[in-house]
Amino acid sequence: MTFSTQLRIPGPTPLPDRVVRAMSRPMIDHRGPEFAAILAGITSGARRVFKTSGDLLLLTSSGTGGLESAVANLVSPGDEVVVALSGNFGERFAALAAGYGADVVRLEFEWGQPVDADDLARVLEHHPKAKVLLLTHNETSTGLTNPLRELARVGRDAGRVVVVDGVSSISSIAIETDAWGIDVAVSGSQKGWMAPPGIALVGVSER
Repeated sequence: MTFSTQLRIPGPTPLPDRVVRAMSRPMIDHRGPEFAAILAGITSGARRVFKTSGDLLLLTSSGTGGLESAVANLVSPGDEVVVALSGNFGERFAALAAGYGADVVRLEFEWGQPVDADDLARVLEHHPKAKVLLLTHNETSTGLTNPLRELARVGRDAGRVVVVDGVSSISSIAIETDAWGIDVAVSGSQKGWMAPPGIALVGVSER
């Protein structure tokens, strides 16, 4: 008997049958040529979705783990970090930065309201020492999709390192990592990729 659970949640998503079947295959050598070919194919395909020629990293973690890896590598105690937020996952991003000792500058909007690019530009102008900008693409807690292209452009024009929480958006909503000037973009396997949880996909620019 086959049981089918209909998940009505933002993620993890139901798995396509072919993914379930693939998971039932025998184990392979993780240092052998078959695994190397699988990894190369995944990385190449993910680059096309991210629309980047930069590095594409696969981390054995949740999406939040991918976000934390970005913060841990870019933020030192005492650094000013600007966080644009309008929901629960923006709050989580701010908490991650604070947890690594950042002086967090919060650009807050009412939950459900998009981040305004002009307001963001003004905040960055008033905080020239803030080297990192944290943005949430799709705010799952409210269903809001922020105008990422405009926001990333503001950050890039101001010379900031632009880090994007794309956990619930990348592969479901169009993103152009290189063209939009995004330095780090993070996604999670259990969302639009329709794969099992446990992999964070992280696109990293040459900068």
